[in-house]
Parts: sequence; structure tokens; C-alpha cells
Amino acid sequence: MQRIFDNKLWLLVAPLAMFLAACGGGSKNNGGGGGDDVTPNATGPSVISTTPANNGTVPLAGNITATFNDAMDGSTINTTTFTLVKGTDPSGEIVPGEVTYANKVATFNPSTDFLVNTKLTATITTGAKDPAGNALAANKTWTFTAAVGGAQVPVTLGTAGNFVILAKDQIAVSSAVVGGVSGDIGVSPGVTPKENRINGFLEEMDSSKTFSTSSFVTGKIYSAEYAIPTPTTLATAVTDMEAAYTAAAGLATPNAIDLNGGELGGQTLAPGLYKWTPAVNTALRSGVSISTDVTLSGGPTDVWIFQIDGDLTQAANTKVTLTGGALAKNVFWQVAGDSL
Repeated sequence: MQRIFDNKLWLLVAPLAMFLAACGGGSKNNGGGGGDDVTPNATGPSVISTTPANNGTVPLAGNITATFNDAMDGSTINTTTFTLVKGTDPSGEIVPGEVTYANKVATFNPSTDFLVNTKLTATITTGAKDPAGNALAANKTWTFTAAVGGAQVPVTLGTAGNFVILAKDQIAVSSAVVGGVSGDIGVSPGVTPKENRINGFLEEMDSSKTFSTSSFVTGKIYSAEYAIPTPTTLATAVTDMEAAYTAAAGLATPNAIDLNGGELGGQTLAPGLYKWTPAVNTALRSGVSISTDVTLSGGPTDVWIFQIDGDLTQAANTKVTLTGGALAKNVFWQVAGDSL
């Protein structure tokens, strides 16, 4: 991956790639018993939805639920007919827990919290029946991943949100930017000499002298020495960026600290606040690495905030993939070191 940021104070919003897919969440509601309309469905019982969804994520302290199309015989919904195992093989190691049933919903409440990034498989067997004795036509099996999760609110960017890259010192590339930069970029106050503030983009000054353009950037390029009102606009944006950076860095009670030793590659991450401490980053030097694709799984209002007290290194041709309706505007990277 090419070096884009030389400035050590920056806030990046939006991952490099986004793909949408359906995904469910977790819940922590314990079921009781009874209360259903016991009139059996003419087509027989079936599972119409699950929490989490297949290939989704469940919080570390979450429950697993299955909703039926109609009332079930609660005595047939138990730890024999509703099982949870580690891994993707339904015959794997059993996860102990309590099973309850109420209002067409079966709930599996694990005895202990899950370990982060554990693959899990839930199964409801044909032993589950409705009050007329009709069984499921086939076993219902779905697989998901235990992930850290926690509610966060978006970081307020102010006018800094108008830029996809905003730096105080320099924005530089050593070679052509593969795929280009989509959006406006800016530097203020910038390094001296001023020619090094925007470096490697082969930019061309617009006739207004307020911005320049480049074949590597689909938006506009701004630097503090350009004609007014650019200097004032950039100064305001950088002030807003610093406020956003400070706010993001000051968030307490992370959902996970030093997750996976700083390697995000191959992870599926639920919404929340993730923090990597200086001690871990000093040992790794690179701080946090994305060596292979990473997935952020959540909904359109969910927020991810990454506090990194070191460098952020992403390998070439890797992606940050969003699933379940998650939006790039709700992903924030607060990085104290460099981004490579």
C-alpha cells in the first residue's frame, strides 16, 4: 500500500471498500413459557428468522434466538432439540446453556460469555414439534461469529468532513495512486517549502488559484498558500479535525483493548470502540495491521471507532468490507502514528 499520510494528526472516515449483505444482530432477552395461540399451522412448523442471522455476528454476552412461523409445543424446545456448538460442524464441541420458549421464540442463553471471534453453529432439530405433533421438516442450522460490540455515537467532524484526506503537514505519494482518491484533499498550514505540501500528485492550478486538480484525484486539491478563501477554509477544517481527533482519542470504556495483538486481517468486528495501547504498538512498531480483508458487521446506525496509539498499516489489495447495512460515514480511525 502506498504512503499517503506524512502528517501524524489525522482522522480518516470511510474504509477503502464497501459491500452490502444481510446480517442480523444479537439480543439478551430470556424467554419464559406458554402464551401462544396453539392452533397449528396447516403447512407445519418452520423457523422463519434467527438472531443472529446466518453468517452474522453475536455479542460476546448475547443470546441465540429462533422464531417459528406458529406456536410450538414448549416441552419439545429444550437443550436436546436446540443446541449450540463451537465451530462450523454441528457435531462440534457443545456450548452449555439454558433453552427457553415463549411466544413462538426459542432462546438459547449460554452459560458463559463467548470468546471474541469464536465461530459458532446453532441447530434446531426435527425433535421440535407443534402442539399437533408436527415436526420441523428438516434440521435448521446456522453459523455465526462472536464479536465485540457496543453502542457508540458518530464523531463530530464539522467542516473536516468535507475532505477525504486532511493533513497539517503534507499529503504525499511515491507513485500513482491506484484507483485514485475520490473527494477533496487539503493541507494546512503545511511544511516548508510549500512545494512539498502536496507531493507526487502532478497537480495543475485552476485559473481561480483557489484549488488545483490532478488525474489522481476526482475532487479538488487545496493548500494553505492558495488564494482566498482557501486559507481560511482550510484553517477552520483543520481546527475541526483537531477537535474531532481529541474527542475520538478521549473516548473511554472501549469494548476491546489490544484485540488480536493489533492484527485486524481476517476479523469480523461488531460495532464498538476498539483501542490499542502504546505498549502493544511499541512491540509491533506497526501498531495495527490489516494484512488481509477485515469485515465490519452491523446496521446503518452502528458506529465503529478505532483508537490506535501507533501506526496503521494496510497491505495492498486488501479491503474493509461493510455488511448488514453498515455505512462508511460511521467508521472512524483515530491514529496517533502514520498510515501506510
